[in-house]
Amino acid sequence: MINWRQVFKLIGILLFIEAGQLLLTMLVALYFHEDVMPYVWTILVSLALGGTGVIAGVNAGKSMSRRDGYLVVSLVWLVFTLIGMIPFLLTGSVPDVSSAFFETMSGFTSTGSTIVDGIDELPRGIIFWRSMTQWIGGIGIIFFTIAILPAFGVGEVKLFAAEATGPFHDKVHPRLSVAVRWIGTVYLGLTVLCILSLFVCGMGLFDAVNISMTTTATGGFSPHAKFFSDQFHSPAIEYVTTLFMFLSGVNYTLIYYTILKGHIRKSFHNPELSTYLIIVIVATLSCTLFLTFSNYTHDIEQSFRESVFTVVSIQTTTGFANCDYTLWPQVLMPILLFLMFAGACSGSTSGGFKCIRWAILWEVLSNEFTRILHPRAVVPAKIYGEVIPNSVQKTLLAFCTLFVGTLFLGTFVLILCDVNRQTQYTEAFSLALSSISNVGPGMDYYGPAHSWSCISPLAKIVCGLLMLVGRLEIFPIFILFTRNFWKKD
Repeated sequence: MINWRQVFKLIGILLFIEAGQLLLTMLVALYFHEDVMPYVWTILVSLALGGTGVIAGVNAGKSMSRRDGYLVVSLVWLVFTLIGMIPFLLTGSVPDVSSAFFETMSGFTSTGSTIVDGIDELPRGIIFWRSMTQWIGGIGIIFFTIAILPAFGVGEVKLFAAEATGPFHDKVHPRLSVAVRWIGTVYLGLTVLCILSLFVCGMGLFDAVNISMTTTATGGFSPHAKFFSDQFHSPAIEYVTTLFMFLSGVNYTLIYYTILKGHIRKSFHNPELSTYLIIVIVATLSCTLFLTFSNYTHDIEQSFRESVFTVVSIQTTTGFANCDYTLWPQVLMPILLFLMFAGACSGSTSGGFKCIRWAILWEVLSNEFTRILHPRAVVPAKIYGEVIPNSVQKTLLAFCTLFVGTLFLGTFVLILCDVNRQTQYTEAFSLALSSISNVGPGMDYYGPAHSWSCISPLAKIVCGLLMLVGRLEIFPIFILFTRNFWKKD
């Protein structure tokens, strides 16, 4: 049975965090002499609802079931989005409710798709708010509270199980709250290092802060509408951004062991990192060669820079662009579509299918071929030196089925919403794929050169929901629609 008092209490606590984000945004708007009342009203709404939730959760008890965790995780993203869209509406930065929902959900799910055409004309406070939504959403709203929830007597493991991505949940410390603090330290450290690196390369402080937050979150919201190459005219900035996008796509537990613990050997024997590196290297080399020999660019350095930036940006589902890759030779489009689907590592802020699942699929398929050739052989599929449990294999099969099924269902619904301009069904497919994989830009017209402002209001809602489903890795959302979830026993 759902412990509604506990659910209300947790959401109330989380809303206080959103009020803190909004307060910081208000200070930025105040610094730039902008109207702060939109943020004041939103803060009041967040505090009022948060206080109501905490009061409603009095005497909620300390027990928390797994279904409570799934319900909280699913609801909090919607509640955060509904409150987070208020500044967009009050400042007039977006034209309607559906657009505000889309933009805010794209932020909190660290997707990066936008319906804003004139980003440079937005108030600085709104630009910062867009980046803040991605930064807090990238690591996961729940992750920030797991470290403090024990003080409220809440079973944080249930929340972690509901929000954490990937089939394996590595622990850096026996106590989960301590582990999350360390992971948060890595996240904050990468953000600060990225800010300093971009600032040293000549980027302005405001741009460096915003781009670093959305880079570490693998979100891709930029304070400017132009491509990186056109806005900053600095190859160094592009390479630095590429490096931090790549690092943000690595499993944070692995970064913790490698950097803070000094366990360098652990990284060299990690199958997921190996898969991640192989995909990036092969895709980058392929794109570089095709761009060079097709005379798309003037020299091989530019071909390599555009290729590695685009490949890393798409695979980590960041969505930044230093060129319009939709103008590349058509032979490269399948590679880019695969990268949108592939994703980076589990335990990172990226979206997509995740490299750990590719690694497991490879081991399971190889094992199956061996079994077919040698029916009597007992050769169990292994990863990380351990046998892959049947439960993990079944979960992976279920995830693949739901992921692909949701992708095609989303494509079909978007076609009905008439987002496929001139009956180009590939555009509807790329919109659905970009949304569920939390990539940001899509293909064809909806690539990095244009916003998604021309899609219908219903399509914006559909894309926003696909972003949420993809960010929570499908199961926490779909399980809410099962009969067993709502049974009292």
